[in-house]
Amino acid sequence: MNDTKEKLSLFTISLHWIVAVGMIALVVIGIYMAEFEVYALYDWHKAFGVLLFVAALARVLWRMKKGWPKAAGDYSVMETITAKGVHWLLIIATLLMPISGLMMSGFGGHGVDVFGWQMIADNPSATAEFGVAPINETFAGVGHQIHNLLGWALLVIIVLHVAGAVKHHVVDKDATLLRMLGK
Repeated sequence: MNDTKEKLSLFTISLHWIVAVGMIALVVIGIYMAEFEVYALYDWHKAFGVLLFVAALARVLWRMKKGWPKAAGDYSVMETITAKGVHWLLIIATLLMPISGLMMSGFGGHGVDVFGWQMIADNPSATAEFGVAPINETFAGVGHQIHNLLGWALLVIIVLHVAGAVKHHVVDKDATLLRMLGK
């Protein structure tokens, strides 16, 4: 299960695509929910967000254990710095998104339920606006702001990441994208 310049392990590829597809889906669904006030999707969004956090954490721990894969080609110093910067931003965002979501929901009194397993209980209130009372409005608000800003930032970072992969494949004609596709 080692990653080389020529080939990435199935575990590395799987974690990458699980986190990538999951994050894109959750960001798009999150924006849709917020813009159109579709409250029925929130429980699913939170449950999949928690599961995705586990996958993202596994990915980070895997990278810490195995190190970064070697570049598939030779690049300028600026390209290398840009690529590392985008990768670090993606990693940080994939961890902070679910953490900020947990802060927002948990401290907001809404609780977090993962397909029947109650991670954080609701804080019911007959007099509160949404039927729950915040546990800590400040932390819930900070979580909400971080979650909202990171959602939009993640879209930009993902576009940069995809643009870099396309550049490697089309312009540089190296194996970066093929390697991540398992070829």
